[in-house]
Amino acid sequence: MRLYAALYAIGLVVYGAVAGDRLWHPSAAPHFVYQADAWLHGHASIDGPLVGDDWAKVETVTLDDGRDVSGRRLSTQRTTFLTTGDERIPVSRITRTHGQVAYVSFPEFPTLLMIPSAIISGRAGNDTIPTLLVAAAILPLALLLLRRLAAAGLSTRTTADDLWLVAMLAFGSVLFFSAVQGKVWYTAHVVGVALALVYGWASIEARRPIIAGLALACAAMTRTSMAFAFPLFVLEAWRIPSTNRAFLRTLGRFVLPIIAIAIPSLIYNYARFGSVTEFGHRYLDVRQQIQIEQFGLASIHYLGRNLAVAFTLLPDFLPYPPYVQIGGHGLALWLTTPLLLFLLWPADKPPIHRALWITVACVAIPSLLYQNSGWVQFGYRFSLDYMVFLVMLVAVGGRPLGTLAKTLIVVGIVINLFGAITFDRLDWRYYRLGGNAYDVVVAH
Repeated sequence: MRLYAALYAIGLVVYGAVAGDRLWHPSAAPHFVYQADAWLHGHASIDGPLVGDDWAKVETVTLDDGRDVSGRRLSTQRTTFLTTGDERIPVSRITRTHGQVAYVSFPEFPTLLMIPSAIISGRAGNDTIPTLLVAAAILPLALLLLRRLAAAGLSTRTTADDLWLVAMLAFGSVLFFSAVQGKVWYTAHVVGVALALVYGWASIEARRPIIAGLALACAAMTRTSMAFAFPLFVLEAWRIPSTNRAFLRTLGRFVLPIIAIAIPSLIYNYARFGSVTEFGHRYLDVRQQIQIEQFGLASIHYLGRNLAVAFTLLPDFLPYPPYVQIGGHGLALWLTTPLLLFLLWPADKPPIHRALWITVACVAIPSLLYQNSGWVQFGYRFSLDYMVFLVMLVAVGGRPLGTLAKTLIVVGIVINLFGAITFDRLDWRYYRLGGNAYDVVVAH
C-alpha cells in the first residue's frame, strides 16, 4: 500500500511542478467546468460569453409556416438550414432568427469531476487541479493493473520491471504533456486513461464484470472511441473455461451497467440535438466544418493523413534558434514512446496477447478515420485512447527490460518532459497555423 501511495505522491509532485502556474487558474478551455455550472443551474446549454474553441452551436429560427426549428446553416451549402431532425430547409424560408445556443461538444463524464470546482467558483472553477489529481492516480492504477497481469500468470515481469513501465506510461508518453494542461481535450484524455486502467484490471480473466462494464461505459462517455474497447473483456470471458450459461451470465453482468449508464446519456443527447448518438460534434463552430460536411466526421478520406501523423512525423532541425521545431500535428508515436517498438517482436504471446491487439485495433480505427488528427499537439494524443492496452502488450510480451529497453524509456521521458514543459508555453517552438509544407497541407 505504501508503494501505491508513494506513486500517487510522485505523480502529484511531478505533474504539479511541470504544470506550475497553470494550477492556480482555469485553463483556456474549461468546457467541463462550464457544463458543471450549467447543470448546477438546471440546464444543459451554456449561456453568456464562451472561452476556448470547439463549442457546439445550435440556432433556432422561425419558418414561413410558423414552425420553430433548431439546427445550423451549412457552410458548403449556404442556402440550406439543417435541423436537428436532419431536415434540410432552404434558408429563404426563414422568417425570423432567435439566436444561437451553445453546448459542450464532448462526452459528458468528465463534467462530474468538475462539479466541486463549479460549486466553489461557478464558471471560474479550476479545471487544471482536478485533471492533475486524476493524472496522479494513473501511476498506482497502472502498477495495480501490471501486478494483476503477473498474478494471473500472463506476465513474468517483476515489480521493478512494472515500475519502469509505469514510468513509461506516466512520463514517457504523450500522457505527460496532456496531464499538465487542463483544457477540455486533455482532461478527457487523462480521465480516459485512468478509466482504461480500471477496465483493463477488471477484464483480466473476466474477474470483475460489473466493474469492467462501469469503467468501459464511463470511458465511452469520456472518449467515444473507447467504447470499442469491449473485445478485451468479451474475449477474456470466452477464454476462461466455463459453461455457455456461465459465459452468458458473466457477459450479462458486464453489459448491464453499460446499458444503465448509456440510457441517460442517450436521452441527454436526444434532448440537445434530436439524436441519441449525437453529442455535439456535428454542430461544431470550427473551420473544419466544411470538410465535415463534405466527408463526414469519419471517413476513409482522412486515413492517409492520420496514419502519417501517427507514424511519420519528426521534428525539424534548424541551423538557427530554436534549432528544433515541432509541427502542429506533433511527433510520431514511436518517437514519443520509443519502447513501443518492442511490440514488433515479442518474446512471449500469452493467451491475452491476441485479445489486446484486437482491442487496440478496434479503438484505434475510429481515430484513424476521424476528421481531426489531434491538431495542435506535441505528439499523437489520440493514441492515449489505447495506450493502456499497448503497455499491457509490452508487459506480456516478455522481452527483457535490459539496458536498451530502459534507455528507450529514459529517452521517451526526456522527450515528453520537453513537451510537457514547452507545449503551449514556448509557442515559437511549434507551428500553429502552418510551417513546413506538410503541416500546411494536412491542416485543412
